[in-house]
Order: sequence, then C-alpha cells, then structure tokens
Amino acid sequence: MIRAIAFAALALLPLAAQAQFPTKAVRIVSPYPAGAGPDTVARLLGEKLAKSWGQQVIVEPRPGANGFLAMEAVKKSTDAHDVVMADNGHIAVAPSLFRRIPYDIDKDFQPVALIYRADFLIAVGAGSPYKTVSDLIAAAKANPGRVSYATPFIGSPSHLGSALLEMRTGTQMLHVPFKETSQMVAAVGNGDVDWTLTTLATAGALVRAGKVKFIAVAAKSRLVAAPDIPTVLESGGPADYEVNGWVAFLSPRAAPAEAIAAINAGVNRALAEPDVRDRLVAFGFTPLPASPAELQSLIRADTAKFSELVRKTGATID
Repeated sequence: MIRAIAFAALALLPLAAQAQFPTKAVRIVSPYPAGAGPDTVARLLGEKLAKSWGQQVIVEPRPGANGFLAMEAVKKSTDAHDVVMADNGHIAVAPSLFRRIPYDIDKDFQPVALIYRADFLIAVGAGSPYKTVSDLIAAAKANPGRVSYATPFIGSPSHLGSALLEMRTGTQMLHVPFKETSQMVAAVGNGDVDWTLTTLATAGALVRAGKVKFIAVAAKSRLVAAPDIPTVLESGGPADYEVNGWVAFLSPRAAPAEAIAAINAGVNRALAEPDVRDRLVAFGFTPLPASPAELQSLIRADTAKFSELVRKTGATID
C-alpha cells in the first residue's frame, strides 16, 4: 500500500518523492483561531521543527465552518509540505454528525502524527451563580431550555460533551454554537451564555483576567496543572463523566511516505523535549507521541465510538 502511494506520488509534481524532507517551508493549516490552545501548541511545535529541519514552518489559522475551511485547504493541496492540524471532532465525529461533509478522512488524508490529549473543564462567568456542577444541574432541571452552553463548532468535543451531560443528568439545555473558541469563552465571561466545556489553555487568559472561572474538570482525576479544581464527580455531577479530545496532524493523501515519516519523527522528537512537555502539561494537555499506524487505529476506534455517542445523545447540527 505504501509502495503504491509512493509510486502514485511520483506522477504528481510537486508531490514527487524526495531524498530529503522538507526542502522548503512547511505550512500547518489550523482550524483554530490565533491564541487558542491548539494554535499555541502548533506554533511551539513549529519553532522546534523549524530549528530541527532548517526550514521555515508557517502556522496558518483558518477558523470557521466547523473546521471545513482548514480541512479543505489541505485536502486540495498538491504539496506534501502542507499539513492540517485537526482534532477528533473534525476527524472522528463529523462523519457521523453531518449528512455530508466536504472531505473524506480515508480518501483525502493520511494520518501523520498524534500530538496531545486535552481534558476539558466546565467554565462559567466569574459572576455566575453556579459554584458547582450540582448548582448547574439543579438550575437546568428547574428551568428546561433556559440554561445555555457554548461550543466552538458543531461536532466538537465540547459539543458532544455538553450533550452527554444533558443525557446523563436528564436535563434539556440551550446549545449556542460559535465560530471560534475565543468568542465562545468571551460570551461566557460576559454572561451571554451560562457555561462551556473548554481547556485550561483556551480559557486561561480570561481566567487570569478574573472574567471566567472553572468549576470542575471532566476527568477521572484532577489536573496536575490545576489541582485545586475538583472533578465533575467531586462537584456534584455524574460519575464517570469524562470529556477529552485529541489533536493530530494529517497530510494530503498523495504525500510520499518519506514526508510522512519525517513529520512524524520531527513531532515525536519535539514532544520528547522537556520544555515542550512542560508547556503542554501546564496547558492541561497530555503529550501523545505515536506512529502514523497508531494514529490510524485511534481514528478508527474513535469514529466507531462517536458514532454510537451521537446516536445515544441525539446530538444534532442545530
């Protein structure tokens, strides 16, 4: 299979197989806005890769349209120096949630490198009356359809995680999707939306500014970077309620094997560096170096898992 792909690539200049990769600047297209957690990690990795390769690495944010803009930009690329940064929402959830999406993960992309897992936290405005998850659930039960939650895009881990909380608690809440994570967190800080599921890195600036606060982490245990924040269970929420997402790099389907190998090796080397690992842990992320084959297995497993979760939660593209 790899040999067939390599021979096919020879006919697609400039995607010709090369003795050394990269031979020019590498472009990381991202569906996340500048300053969001994944964007910060992309730039951190970009600096490390540029130093290792001796070539420029450019991070190009293309937020909006549920990540479709960024995914299509690389799907259509004829250059192996283009990669897209995407999370499990774009890769494993969207195929089940949308009747039609403008890309096919298997036909249009190759898995390249797994980067990290992010545990999500429930955030509310600093002046919110909700001090615990128990408070939030009680309000939702007393006022069906009135308590609102924000998500960055339909099909995101935040979206399905919020729908899962509704299902697990027997509540009905109002879903308010946004174009970008920054808009989503700002809306919670302004009191326009009651709560959201987000990460330490994405909401960190508004938390430090005293506009947003975390009331719980949707994980089995507290985060190393934020040990004072209780788990959802400790905060009065349902047991075994976990929401996390992973982020990875994908390349165009026609990219040659040596390009895939070079990017994977470069990312894994960077993730092993102490300063990179420390930065990711401080963001609430867990570094996840892996081979392309291991990423492919994760994609298949999560696609099946999220298909079932979409069915159970009744999550829609509202």
